Amino acid sequence: MEQVKSALKLVETIVTENTDNLIAGDLEDKSNKQNASESKSTDREQMKLENTQGIIQRFYHHLHFTVVKDRDIASKYDYYTSTAYTVRDHLVGRWIRTNQDHFKNDEKRVYYISLEFHMGRALSNCMINLGIKNTVDEALYQMGLNAEELEELEADAALGNGGLGRLAACFLDSMATLGLSGYGYGLRYDYGIFQQKITNGYQDEYPDNWLRFLNPWEIARPEHLIPVRFYGKVINDENGKKKWIDAEIVHATPYDTPIPGYNNNVVNTLRLWSAKALGVFNFQLFNAGDYIRAVADESLTENITRVLYPNDNFDEGKILRLKQEYFLVSASLQDIIRRFKDSKLFSISNKKIDFTYFHEKTAIQLNDTHPTLTIAELMRLLIDEENIEWNEAFDITKKAVAYTNHTLLSEALERWSIEMFKKLLPRHFEIITDINLHHLDVRKH
Repeated sequence: MEQVKSALKLVETIVTENTDNLIAGDLEDKSNKQNASESKSTDREQMKLENTQGIIQRFYHHLHFTVVKDRDIASKYDYYTSTAYTVRDHLVGRWIRTNQDHFKNDEKRVYYISLEFHMGRALSNCMINLGIKNTVDEALYQMGLNAEELEELEADAALGNGGLGRLAACFLDSMATLGLSGYGYGLRYDYGIFQQKITNGYQDEYPDNWLRFLNPWEIARPEHLIPVRFYGKVINDENGKKKWIDAEIVHATPYDTPIPGYNNNVVNTLRLWSAKALGVFNFQLFNAGDYIRAVADESLTENITRVLYPNDNFDEGKILRLKQEYFLVSASLQDIIRRFKDSKLFSISNKKIDFTYFHEKTAIQLNDTHPTLTIAELMRLLIDEENIEWNEAFDITKKAVAYTNHTLLSEALERWSIEMFKKLLPRHFEIITDINLHHLDVRKH
């Protein structure tokens, strides 16, 4: 045992020395514009100097151990990535503490579901909200780098294209700044809509590959993978209860992005879902040389989060659009219910899960018509999965869900063919029919 401890101590010493040597070597490559001999610095100036040196140390740490390069071969984008991870380091502790506070205080949580989130570039926004922009700019200047040039290298997250997405982003920023327990739910599009280029006065459209260099701000959460079902059929089981069977399964993988409030140490979360096909690779077809068919199902499945607003001028596009909207709704609601069950109200006291408290702990806000399947999906989850009676489930849903309408134009409202909807989401078609009959009955009496 003593030999093992000695060996571990030796490894730790070597790693520490190598880290210091790497950082020292890069620091010596650039002239230090700070005059270290100034003895008349105020305490405030000395603190600023120490903070600047800390930023420089973290920058080189990420350049060496995250990007795995040095100043001799690093590109400007490598410098941006190192800067982004350095700033993200300042978010992590606040992010964890915010989640701890939300759990400890057992606050009511606001869940904002939107098909678009036009967040903009994260680097500058995070530095300003954390109050470290001037310090980071100075640190980059001392290393011979230009902060504005690095900020321009950041890809604009292709998660929205207009006012709808920008409004959603503003709500998330505002909730964080107000210290509210707020969460955003959206889709992690591979390509967004498109990049526009004008040639001879005409628009050319190209894929917006914003994830080409990965995204340093997001954290993958594969441990919270969620199954989402499509197609299949509805039967009555031996107890007369409705059961959705023979459905196709698509898995939603969550990616979390921090949303810092302004100057208040609060960091909320935007959770984006990416469609993943697990277990659909056909190894037999691949071995037989039929490579296209071997991965066809996987490709079709992952098309759900390929682009924002797929062309719906043909049936395949309409089906994909409806799949997108339900995929977002189902994954988000299953996650919201998991959070409700894991809340302090039940997890600490071992109290039985009681959904009559759901609206007291949960507020679900729908941004426009795209996520309105939330109503039917929440009803399905409460009735089929949680064994709650129809009238009680409807009452819970009405109290927990709110909706913002952005236009009255008929072409902007969501309308689907009955046959297509019934085939893709058979259980939801039944629930929507029941809700309609309920409203007619209420109106009659």
